Amino acid sequence: MNVQPISGASAGATGRRGGGAGKGLPALVLGALLLLVTACGGPGPAGGGKGGGKERDGGTVENAASQAVVTILPKDGAASVPTSGALKITAEKGKLTAVTVADSKGNRVEGKMAADGTSWEPVRHLAAATKYKVHAVAKDADGRESAKDTTFTTLVPKNTFIGHYTPEDGSTVGVGMPVSINFTRGITNPEAVEKAITVTAEPSVRIEGHWFGNDRLDFRPEKYWAPGTKVTVRLNLDGVEGRPGVYGKQAKTVTFTIGRSQVSTVDASAKTMKVVRNGKLIKTIPITAGAPSTTTYNGQMVISEKYEVTRMNGATVGFGGEYDIKDVPHAMRLSTSGTFVHGNYWASRDTFGSANVSHGCVGLRDVRGAYDDSTPAAWFFNNSIIGDVVIVKNSKDKQIQPDNGLNGWNMPWSEWIK
Repeated sequence: MNVQPISGASAGATGRRGGGAGKGLPALVLGALLLLVTACGGPGPAGGGKGGGKERDGGTVENAASQAVVTILPKDGAASVPTSGALKITAEKGKLTAVTVADSKGNRVEGKMAADGTSWEPVRHLAAATKYKVHAVAKDADGRESAKDTTFTTLVPKNTFIGHYTPEDGSTVGVGMPVSINFTRGITNPEAVEKAITVTAEPSVRIEGHWFGNDRLDFRPEKYWAPGTKVTVRLNLDGVEGRPGVYGKQAKTVTFTIGRSQVSTVDASAKTMKVVRNGKLIKTIPITAGAPSTTTYNGQMVISEKYEVTRMNGATVGFGGEYDIKDVPHAMRLSTSGTFVHGNYWASRDTFGSANVSHGCVGLRDVRGAYDDSTPAAWFFNNSIIGDVVIVKNSKDKQIQPDNGLNGWNMPWSEWIK
């Protein structure tokens, strides 16, 4: 477009007008500039341009609201929310880009986003009696964000359970020590409870859990632990519904270390016990095993308790009044049913290594009161730790059941992992 300049004559004529000399020229210039802008920019709103917002490159409207809609369940302010299955976050007409769920202490809840970005769910249960804050953000197809914030509180359980675990936190144990957890209530939802417990090792090894009944869960690797292994147990039971209306109330991390390897083999026929440490035979000890009428179980057994002096009563292990022995020295439990390896002060010295006379235990020569550290029983007691393995073979008895003590090693791995 050509814009004609203002001629000098016109300017002079305008300037000679009385009173209007200061207004005429700017008005003409403004008119020409408006004509120029209109010609270069095209028609205004009346000619079909967009209105109602500032236009960006590409045609999107900068100030328009996002089309994405975020929905959070449970609703804001909800109380007595179930700890599992209730929390879900979704987006319509857009995709979730950020989700944060945290309790009042700032502990975040781990979650999983759907592949298409339209939903988010926690990967585990929530804690009971806990207030949570939720912040979720979604974007629509034009990149515009929509956010939502809510709070809710989980239920306060009337009935609860915990797990009593072994070994103890910070302990050093033998290579045969499993992780064993006994629950205070029978569990009818074992999958949820087992999912809430993790057992890891450094160096890493595959570890699997196995249920004995509905109140005991043990974890172990396929073979004995390697010496020096660091094991971590995380009990995230708070809020887990173990049975209808019964919730866990325990959040605990336990660590323990595997010490040197010691595996002792009792040959009931030869009446000896060979102690092997880190693959080397370090001592052979004469023993007495179970008499023909009260034989000793065969199998792999783990030392679960140690008593420098204790009392042994036949009635406590299923016998009648056959025996009641006070001051039994250097006793170490091998089974729940009462199998021990212990010192024996009442049998004659020549019994050990030549005759089996016990009620099912493995006896080593000792003195009453456990005061003599030079006896074979004292030596074995002082050189053993919780978690060491004692294997009994060539006894005229059956193999010990895997749930009788910490003795899951007697179950084949293929059965253990079923």
